Amino acid sequence: MPIRKYPPELKERAVRLCRESPDRPLAHTADQLGINRETLRNWVQQDRRDRGVTVQGPTSAEKERIKELEKENKELRKVNEILRAASAFFASEIDQTRR
Repeated sequence: MPIRKYPPELKERAVRLCRESPDRPLAHTADQLGINRETLRNWVQQDRRDRGVTVQGPTSAEKERIKELEKENKELRKVNEILRAASAFFASEIDQTRR
């Protein structure tokens, strides 16, 4: 199933509608705007975390920071692998000159 990217304006509008009408079923809003119900539920939950209404799960800022740290971690692993290979190469070169 392809991933469908919704415009940011639609996301903001949908979340705002849900926030302004808490008694209105989320499914009704999703159907009216042509959004997958689960997608809208996820957006609303993320909005609640970002506004500090609930503490279950990371905020958008925390998610972004985690993403950055994972990228940095991946780069550092590559650098470490290169350094290990270089160390092994130079150690073998030094060992050959001693013989």
